[in-house]
This record gives sequence, structure tokens and C-alpha cells, in this order.
Amino acid sequence: MPAGITPRPLMIGNPYLPKLATVVEIIQETRNIRTLRVVLDDAEAMENFTFEPGQVGQVSVFGAGESTFVINSPPSEKSFLQFSVMDAGEVTDAIHHLSPGDKVGVRAPLGNYFPWKDWKGKNVFFIGGGIGMAPIRTIMLHLLERKEDYGKISLLYGARSPVDMAYSYELDDWKQNPDLDCTLCIDNPYENWGYRVGLIPKVLEELAPSPENTVAVLCGPPIMIKFTLQALEKLGFAPENIVTTLEKRMKCGIGICGRCNIGSRYVCVDGPVFTLKELQGLPPDM
Repeated sequence: MPAGITPRPLMIGNPYLPKLATVVEIIQETRNIRTLRVVLDDAEAMENFTFEPGQVGQVSVFGAGESTFVINSPPSEKSFLQFSVMDAGEVTDAIHHLSPGDKVGVRAPLGNYFPWKDWKGKNVFFIGGGIGMAPIRTIMLHLLERKEDYGKISLLYGARSPVDMAYSYELDDWKQNPDLDCTLCIDNPYENWGYRVGLIPKVLEELAPSPENTVAVLCGPPIMIKFTLQALEKLGFAPENIVTTLEKRMKCGIGICGRCNIGSRYVCVDGPVFTLKELQGLPPDM
């Protein structure tokens, strides 16, 4: 083992062998995002399946390949596993052509997770952009189920336009939830849009959440993350109180192949969740 590389623990059984699963429902979120709900064919494996918010899974379409997606149903949901997929390549295109009843492979759970237990007693400010709302949805719902353990829970969710917002069928519930301070925004004016207009970093600065006893959690496209991190730093958030996720192609998912390494760290096992303080200690090749 090269110096500075920590040996990675192997999963029980064959870590490369997907579990067979059946697609039970497909939701067309936007023109290029679909949500897949699947059930493991092994009833005992499905009943005993557990994961932490933020962990990911490798979903495979036989004959096309496999890709990594966050499990974006909350851990309390035991009847299915949910993955939201943006059509952006060969495997994701194959996923977008699946129908209920089709078979897929699932290797999960993989990676680390949001340190939600460390946030108890704190305010949590979630920021989701586009498909980045997928991991935010998981951890946000998880915390709302345990609201008594946390301070104020807030959400800033933005997209290019209303038709580009995933989970549109849940937005009214989020807006009306007394335990959630929900702000929606789009990039440019849109007919009959009744909420904020502006890019996420700009709207964030307008909202000006206090960094006092607050953790900021953001997920979204890399360009959105870059400028939102700058806005959070300007607002006074300490690097250790800013949490985000990295998008980097994961192949094996268990820290063996080296496709997702950044220095001595592997996104598939050391991530995908990192604090800004951790990211600042990594090489600039991310």
C-alpha cells in the first residue's frame, strides 16, 4: 500500500456483484430528470436494507453499464429505494428508457454520509440547485422527522425555471411546513412565478442567514457550488460549518480502482460528503 493511502475495508460478500432489483415506479421530474423507484428482488435484503442520508448506490442497466446516484428517499422509507437521474450520458440515457417491471442492478449503500448527529442543537440551512436537490431532499426529510433535535431548518432551492424544478409535487408541502423555512428561486423572470428571481448565490446573500450556530449544506452543479461557497464565506460561515458533496466519476465504488481519487482521498469511500475545511486540504485537481 503506497505511503499516505489508508487501506479500504471491503464489503461483505462480492462487492462487485449487484443485487437484482425491479423498477416499480418512474416519475418524470423535468424534461431531463427522472426519478426511479426500485425494490430489491430479495425480500429479506430489502427488509434489512439500511443506509445513512447522503450515501450513494451504483445502479446498473444490463448491457449499458452502471453509474452512481445518491439514494434520495429518506432512510425511514422502507418500501422502495429512490434515485433521481439526469440524462447526461449512455448509462443515464438507458435508465431514462426503463419502464416499471424492468430489472436493474443495485450496489449500495456506498460512501460516507451527512454527519447529521453532529448537527443536533444547531440550525441547518440547506441550499439545493437543480439535480443537487436530490441529496438535499434525503437529509432534509430525515432532519424534519427529528425536528425536536434541531434549531431552525431552512431551504433555499433554485433552478433555471419552474419547469426545471424536480419534486415540484412536493413544493407546496415544503412551503406550508411550519418546521421548514422554504425559499424558492429561479434564474430569470417567468410568467406567473410568485417567488424569488435570481441566481442562488445572490438570493442567499439577500436572505443573509446568520452563521451563528448554523451549518450550511449545499449541493448542485459545480459552478453553483463555487459561487455559493464564496457567498457563504462572505456571510461569515466557517469552513468546518459548510458541507457539500463532490461529483466525480466513481467506477468501483469501494476505493480500489482509483478513478475518483483526489490526492490520497477517494470520493467513493471518503466522500461524497465533505466539509469545506476538508476540501481546502485537498489538491486543486478536483
